[in-house]
Amino acid sequence: MVNNLTAGTHCKMQVLPRIWRLAPRAVCLHRQSLSRRSPVVRAHSDGAAAVQSTSTSSATKLADGPPFQYFLNALSKRNLGSLETTPPAEGPDSKRKVYIETYGCQMNVNDSEVLLSVLADNGYAETQQDTDADVIFLNTCAIREQAEQRIWSRLGTLKQLKNRNKNKPPVVGVLGCMAERLKVQLLDSDKLVDLVAGPDAYRDIPRLLDTIEGRTSTSGRKHEGAMNVQLSTEETYADILPVRPAGSMSTYLSIMRGCNNMCSFCIVPYTRGRERSRPLQSILEEVQILSQQGIKEVTLLGQNVNSYADTSALLGQPIKRGTDTDADPFAIYAQGFQSVYKPQRSGAVQFAELLDAVASVDPEMRIRFTSPHPKDFSDDVLKVIATRPNVCKQLHMPAQSGNTNMLERMRRGYTRQAYDDLVAHVRDIVPGVAVSTDVITGFCGETEEEHKDTLDLMQRTQYDQAFMFAYSEREKTHAARHLADDVPADVKSRRLQEIIAIFREGQLRQNEAEIGKIHLVLVEGFSKRSDSQLSGRTDTMKRAIFVDVPVAAEYTGNQSGELVSLKPGDYVAVKVHSCSTGTLFAEALGRTTLQAFAAAPSAAADGHDFVAAVHDVRREAAAMAC
Repeated sequence: MVNNLTAGTHCKMQVLPRIWRLAPRAVCLHRQSLSRRSPVVRAHSDGAAAVQSTSTSSATKLADGPPFQYFLNALSKRNLGSLETTPPAEGPDSKRKVYIETYGCQMNVNDSEVLLSVLADNGYAETQQDTDADVIFLNTCAIREQAEQRIWSRLGTLKQLKNRNKNKPPVVGVLGCMAERLKVQLLDSDKLVDLVAGPDAYRDIPRLLDTIEGRTSTSGRKHEGAMNVQLSTEETYADILPVRPAGSMSTYLSIMRGCNNMCSFCIVPYTRGRERSRPLQSILEEVQILSQQGIKEVTLLGQNVNSYADTSALLGQPIKRGTDTDADPFAIYAQGFQSVYKPQRSGAVQFAELLDAVASVDPEMRIRFTSPHPKDFSDDVLKVIATRPNVCKQLHMPAQSGNTNMLERMRRGYTRQAYDDLVAHVRDIVPGVAVSTDVITGFCGETEEEHKDTLDLMQRTQYDQAFMFAYSEREKTHAARHLADDVPADVKSRRLQEIIAIFREGQLRQNEAEIGKIHLVLVEGFSKRSDSQLSGRTDTMKRAIFVDVPVAAEYTGNQSGELVSLKPGDYVAVKVHSCSTGTLFAEALGRTTLQAFAAAPSAAADGHDFVAAVHDVRREAAAMAC
């Protein structure tokens, strides 16, 4: 089972639209101290390392690596996750069981689904209980210190589980960004962790597991730890179809990995590597499969998703230096935006073309994307969003700060004025668009005046959603190496609360402006608070709650017709009658389709008459039932 948990933090990736919580049995422990034992770890040619530790000597021996033929054999397989390992015995009960907990952003959720596919091809089966697992993986986030503290606490809990099963303790592995950041420190952490793998090493995990269990060592030694944290300039897992939860109406699809922006506060380029994009065709094939499976909403993922650039068609061609606009290498960006690198996208399939192609696969499938960088909201991208009814009108535009000097220290590549102009431009091209943002307060050297500029940004922009955090220094980043984390913790906390307060005031005003409007909602299921209410998301990503009653079978503005019950996966037109800061409360009007709703603006405009007609039909149905 992939158990998903948010770390409550993110950088380029937007926070998950729903919260995955740890099972009630979990216990919060203090962080485990690191052992002084420091094993020698060397990488194999594939970037993997295996460690054999002893309690009586500080000397360690390297595990025997796989032979060269091992890698040659792997190249012949389409799904490279199917590496040569010891064949499992036949029968479902003989399969090794794996349990995965996922922390952090949507990309980690998708990575866990990719890993499940790799493991399924190598004789592993999911289990829904950690106590029933042979292997337990924590797929981690490293964007803030708090996120890592949660992992250390969970590892302490899992150590107790291992101690209770000394005859056959589960293998515990740490994956993802925290694994990439801490590397061997995790293996050296009081025997809390057996396996460490970075986000580009999931194909290699079956071999690492066999190494730990002694099945790939030519000398027959049993190894206590294994690691592969080598970052790749090519890995996208494009040929692996993720194992997704059954019955879901929405899902994530990774289109690119890594980030080149090198913002001074961000660890992502060091834990996820440089940008590389999946071939367009592989993405379209996967979207087609999802459509056939009945998926109604797909969120395209990437650390800098709208910098997507598929260069696969250029393979074998002479390398072309520069761009089509050498005089201004940043001409492909939104006006007034730059980056620390010169983009090389000449001849590549870029994000606007990808977004348009994905939207055309199934006009009844909603398309979202996250997390973008403001610089890559070119007019081409905005026009696709404005003209494609199934591309959602909700844009994440991370500002990080409202002060130009702060933005320069953050290496964001734009001024406050350029950001304000872009927001106005977006709202002009995409009417009714909902805008969300990220904000970091208390970054290195932030003054009260600079903080007030961020308050002003929140006040003027009136975001529909925001993800706000106090700055947390991360090792290796430009800020950690060149700037001082000199804003006291109590000042960070006070400034954060001020930002949150202004945001919530604006968010409430934005939601109050929705009262009386009609929205298209994708039904997700019952409300968390009541089985008599249904819940879903609007096109603008706002939560809508409405009473579960029969509705018109077709929302067309017609004043008569049959009534039907709604179910998850249905599109329904709703009219908003009230709101809270984070939720719209509405009345369901009628079932519809995405295309029909988009093509019937007159029906939406005449919402008052349609509501009255629905009430008349319900009264007639109730009278006939009596």
